[in-house]
Amino acid sequence: MSIPRIHVAGALAEGAEVALTPAQAHHLGVVLRRTPGAALLAFNAREGEFDATLAVLRKERGALRIGARRRAPAPEAEIRVLIAALKREAMDWAVEKATELGATRILPVLTRRCVSERANVERLSAIARAAAEQCERLSVPEVEEARPLHARLDGWDGAPLIVAAERREAPPLHDRLATLDAPCGFLVGPEGGFDPAELDDLARRPFVSLASLGPRILRAETALVAGLAAIMLSLDARCRVQERKRPDVQSRPG
Repeated sequence: MSIPRIHVAGALAEGAEVALTPAQAHHLGVVLRRTPGAALLAFNAREGEFDATLAVLRKERGALRIGARRRAPAPEAEIRVLIAALKREAMDWAVEKATELGATRILPVLTRRCVSERANVERLSAIARAAAEQCERLSVPEVEEARPLHARLDGWDGAPLIVAAERREAPPLHDRLATLDAPCGFLVGPEGGFDPAELDDLARRPFVSLASLGPRILRAETALVAGLAAIMLSLDARCRVQERKRPDVQSRPG
């Protein structure tokens, strides 16, 4: 039986006892049918991952006792995902997959052709947290309130932003990845595509690069997964090359 992983927002340290949220206690007791004494794993991005034991569980209240640390915290590439607000099922799926692929921030945007006018941050944050627990990452991406696309762009800090531009002449995504470094962002439009005026505005921004994901028109959530996976693989490969070139790595025996 796999050991459940629990994200803990507070500090983690060996010997400490930390409270569960009501949702976590309900999930462990009702869904997973765990009882006091059960083995768990507790984690967050600051302290890493620890062995833990379910110390107390009463209805929707509970606590963990923290054991030895298994994994130390590790730096992550900062990848911001901007996605036009989608219908509930598609948006939930997109947030789950963006979390699994390593997105560090998820920023819903509102465009002219959006099919939704809002994003339920509480629900999407819970989905991101559950996905992080399942995929064994240490961090949980921050999910922000939906904002108009132009407002998000006006407040952008200048980090490279790749835009999946369907029905627009643009270089292949692969060509854009050769020089891409984190922090960076990836923007996917709505189910109906970007309005031409929105693409014109994007193309004028100095930090934006329009990119093609291929000859087929993809659903928004499919484009998100395809593009984000390619970006993460490219950044990971570059990181591995740089790691091998470090003098302290080259000098290690074996």
